[in-house]
Amino acid sequence: MTKVSIRTDDVAGFFDRAKQAARKADKGLAFDGSVTLSFEDPQKMFTVLTESRRRLMLEIMVEPKTINDLTNRLKRDRSSITKDVGLLEKMGLIVSSRQLNPGHGIQKMVQAIAPKIEMIATLG
Repeated sequence: MTKVSIRTDDVAGFFDRAKQAARKADKGLAFDGSVTLSFEDPQKMFTVLTESRRRLMLEIMVEPKTINDLTNRLKRDRSSITKDVGLLEKMGLIVSSRQLNPGHGIQKMVQAIAPKIEMIATLG
């Protein structure tokens, strides 16, 4: 995936984009490797994508990191990082995997789904 767009939009805008994608698929055209997540309310978008969650995403866009790495780099407690990772993963913005950490058990590795995230909030 090359880019994720997070935007505010109404239901009509969502369905317009879905129809365009369906037309492209019907013609056998390739998709551009981008994903768009839509929120109807800008306030809801920024409630979900808080400053601390955006900082977390910026960290893992550079390179994948473990929960411990994120805890240390962001100077936040582990439970908050774990909750944020769960929410962002549920939204489809990040993915995590469990990896063997020799001598220490299992660790969770977290990475972004795209190297670029574009946020668009339109008021009015």
